[in-house]
Amino acid sequence: MTGPWTFADQPVTVDDGAGSVTLVDESTFTISGRTGDIVPGGAQGLFVRDTRILSRLELVVNGSHPQPLSAVHDTPFSATFVSRNPPPPGRADSTLMVFRSRYVGQGLREDLTVRNFGDEPTFCSVELLVDADFADLFAVKEGRPPEPGGEVERRVDDRELVLRYHRGAHRRGCRVRFHPEPGSLSADLVRWEVIVPPRGEWRGCVEVLAAIDRRVIEPRYRCGQPVERAAPAERLAKWRRQMPQVDTDHAGLQAAIVRSSEDLGALRIFDPDFPERMVVAAGAPWFMTVFGRDSLLTSWMALLVDPDLALGVLQTLGRFQGSDVRPATEEQPGRILHEMRFGDAPSLSLGGGSIYYGTADATPLFVMLLGELRRWGLARQAVEELLPNAERALAWIDEFGDADGDGYVEYRRATDRGLANQGWKDSWDGVRYADGRVAAAPIALCEVQAYVYGAYLARAHFAHEQGDQAAYDRYRDKATRLKQAFNRDFWLEDRGWFAIGLDQDKRPIDSLTSNIGHCLWTGIVDEDKAEVVAERLVSPQLFSGWGVRTLATTMGGYNPISYHCGSVWPHDTAIVAAGLARYGKIDGALRLVDGLLAAAAQMGGRLPELFSGLDRAELGVPVTYPTSCSPQAWAAASPLLCLRTILRIDPWVPYGKTWLAPVLPEGMSRLRVEGIPLGGSRVTVTVDRDSVEVEGLPPELELVGSPRQPSTGVGADADT
Repeated sequence: MTGPWTFADQPVTVDDGAGSVTLVDESTFTISGRTGDIVPGGAQGLFVRDTRILSRLELVVNGSHPQPLSAVHDTPFSATFVSRNPPPPGRADSTLMVFRSRYVGQGLREDLTVRNFGDEPTFCSVELLVDADFADLFAVKEGRPPEPGGEVERRVDDRELVLRYHRGAHRRGCRVRFHPEPGSLSADLVRWEVIVPPRGEWRGCVEVLAAIDRRVIEPRYRCGQPVERAAPAERLAKWRRQMPQVDTDHAGLQAAIVRSSEDLGALRIFDPDFPERMVVAAGAPWFMTVFGRDSLLTSWMALLVDPDLALGVLQTLGRFQGSDVRPATEEQPGRILHEMRFGDAPSLSLGGGSIYYGTADATPLFVMLLGELRRWGLARQAVEELLPNAERALAWIDEFGDADGDGYVEYRRATDRGLANQGWKDSWDGVRYADGRVAAAPIALCEVQAYVYGAYLARAHFAHEQGDQAAYDRYRDKATRLKQAFNRDFWLEDRGWFAIGLDQDKRPIDSLTSNIGHCLWTGIVDEDKAEVVAERLVSPQLFSGWGVRTLATTMGGYNPISYHCGSVWPHDTAIVAAGLARYGKIDGALRLVDGLLAAAAQMGGRLPELFSGLDRAELGVPVTYPTSCSPQAWAAASPLLCLRTILRIDPWVPYGKTWLAPVLPEGMSRLRVEGIPLGGSRVTVTVDRDSVEVEGLPPELELVGSPRQPSTGVGADADT
């Protein structure tokens, strides 16, 4: 059987062609059709803690399935499905409309309303078909049958429908409650028979309560209670209130920022053990859990709106930092996790999940983000409490990351159940040579070395603040030596770009990829190579007009509708744009920002996880990728990093300075960002073509324009 960490294909397609609706709150989500029906046999369902609690919830009125009219997303965790009952034979119109208002949160509540627009009373038979298979999320995602040996029990208990599942010690269940009490109830069918008055309506309500190891989880939405007082609604309202407000005449940016704020608010997860901490899940529907790399990069990009998210991510990842050597999960002392799952978890705590550590980049990114949080002047005590975690992460880099002692961090999975590729392009064929051959591990990726460089600089600056000159000199020297070696060993002089990595024989993996833009982002690239690297990144071979392709069109294995070999990932493009801006390549950076915002505008403001690498000149719309997560965390955060690149804001609060040098892209003549959290204050920046105004800047911060290497916040080079 395929192991949980080694699925080499892509998830099953959620959309059946008729349109699907995904609602999400923390680790609870639903996938349904446009009428609200959850039908068996595919990917649809109500999922709680990585288990499909309901696999069927179909509504039948007077013997027919209602016809879909509209699905209105009220919030990320609620929607109203509007449909009509088919007209009787011989009539063109129906007088019956059906409304299903669904709320998701550690369970499900659904308000049913049947409205009669006719002039006489109408008999209605309202039926719900209900079932559950309790399939593991991985099985659903991969399109394989549930685990063998499990048994599902279905029964009626005190006018409730009870479904229970057990497989060995693994137990899940749910209770389905109905208001008002149905006229008839069996193990899979609920029926009300009602008379709906003329110009009147009938109302009902359904509650679905999940159970873990016989413990019923309290749902966040209960029948008869105000929905606006439920925890998801209150948290989203608070999130909206504290979001910085963006006002601009660039409609694409305005819509993308609003959508980003909503999606990030929905993707947050709160640990019952530490309710004040929030982290961000990777994406809906398949990755509603903590991912090291995704959570770190997302919260980095979101610093402009909410640094508390970054702190919660760091605290949570630090809590589960590796402590032992366990080949089965690839845990190693100091290593930051790759993915957490809850399928067999006995409790709601994050600590109850299973953890896989097979990633090469999350550990240096952890140290980088901690340093960045310090640069923003936030949560000084909490940041200092995490410094021992940073020390353990740096120790992992030296001892386990660089296992052969050549100065580079490589990866190679410990067992065949682990991921073959352990950078952000983690599909089996994501790392290729220019001729199309797939590289074999151990592999030292270029961007991983760049992140290590950033981690060394962050640690050096912590040492400088503490007056530890020896540590400062040590880490600055490590950064300098790594930069020199990297520019020697990864540079392909005859090609004019950096290799994506070094292979098991220390030979360059010579394909042209977007990864090299991450190297610009951290500053590891020598100045004399930056110009040609920037030209490659905005060339027609990499830039599609919508974003940067993961693999250039001239490379072997290029496929615009592949996962990592020619597609466009918004977060990747946003990082590349920030890297270009860091080296002063503003025109190129703004071209990428403009392309990404144009793609967002074509998609209703929401950027998906990835989309096709087909050229914008060939088709006037970006082509979607069928199994792309949406909403997805780092895609949602990408417009925020684009906004930071436009502002070119780079705070360094401990040193009493903030760099700010805004440059507006074409089509934008004014920009106002109100409420940027900085140094314990809320700062407002107003930009037009002729002037920049800053309000609310703490008096201890000096405002500095035109930084030499702005907008990434990674820090000054080792030699400055």
